[in-house]
Amino acid sequence: MTGAKTAVEWLASVAPDPEACRWEWERNPQGVALLPAGKAWDVLILPAGLGRPTLDVLTRILGRPGPVLVDSCGERMGFFVPPGTAARWLGTGIRTVGAGTWIVVPYPGRSSGGVRWLVQPDGTGTLTDPARLELAMHEAAAGLAADEGG
Repeated sequence: MTGAKTAVEWLASVAPDPEACRWEWERNPQGVALLPAGKAWDVLILPAGLGRPTLDVLTRILGRPGPVLVDSCGERMGFFVPPGTAARWLGTGIRTVGAGTWIVVPYPGRSSGGVRWLVQPDGTGTLTDPARLELAMHEAAAGLAADEGG
């Protein structure tokens, strides 16, 4: 559980009161916390139809990308990227979560009824490089287009 503890500390570090966040988070039956984006990470939210093949490409290229969330319905996926990415991102159909916004984040290593980790944070601050994410999205979209055409 050492990795999960480190991930908890890394995630909670962005909260206005990290100790209070951890205390509430660890006791919240839903196992989620509302955390501010834009400090240690931003999040790019893709529709799952593009997000899943993008994650496949990233995993093939990188082995292990940065943290990735999926919503309770499996319709949207959030890729954790460096802070400031959301302010610069231009892309149709991609939602951005950056400075001044908050996101629901599940407790690492614990199942929640809503948002869950597809790739759990490792606690070291590893994030997905936005340029690699963009290239993986292009490759995934090209694969989807080929599948539809064939």
